[in-house]
Amino acid sequence: MPDIVVVFHSGYGHTQRLAQAVADGAGAHLIAIDAEGNLPPGGWEALAAADAIIFGAPTYMGGPSWQFKKFADASSKPWYVQTWKDKLFAGFTNSSAMNGDKHATIAYFWTLAMQHGGLWAGLGMLPSNDKAATRNSPNYVGGYAGALATSPTDASSAEMAKGDLETARALGERVAALAAKF
Repeated sequence: MPDIVVVFHSGYGHTQRLAQAVADGAGAHLIAIDAEGNLPPGGWEALAAADAIIFGAPTYMGGPSWQFKKFADASSKPWYVQTWKDKLFAGFTNSSAMNGDKHATIAYFWTLAMQHGGLWAGLGMLPSNDKAATRNSPNYVGGYAGALATSPTDASSAEMAKGDLETARALGERVAALAAKF
């Protein structure tokens, strides 16, 4: 079974809930980036040992949270020695608006993975885009490059759409299946 890590920052609990769904699908363990943008003890070592790394952060002002960006900048140390080269990567994000420029966050994750010499796994799921689709349908937000979720500003993490959580779980399952092939 591949060793998969979900490394994420969550500002209000929504991204944490997505991270858990991704981890459940992938059989992965979670590494939370704290409010100061730091990893817990052993976090860097766990990332170095992983076969696949899944990035997650909320989309704030058209990109990932500053805490995730701090982590990304700190990843220059493993970049320098190519520690993450040839690992499988994927990503997920959440914002309060249906579009919310979430793709910019996924593109940021993709660029980070490419700089590390990684391989990217997209969602591999068609969007729910017919008249029968509801907000609780899988991939209702319509992402291809990663899992996208939308949480209204006045909604708690407990009120997240079932379809968004199913989409996150499906991303985890896809990464696990692809990592097993490598």
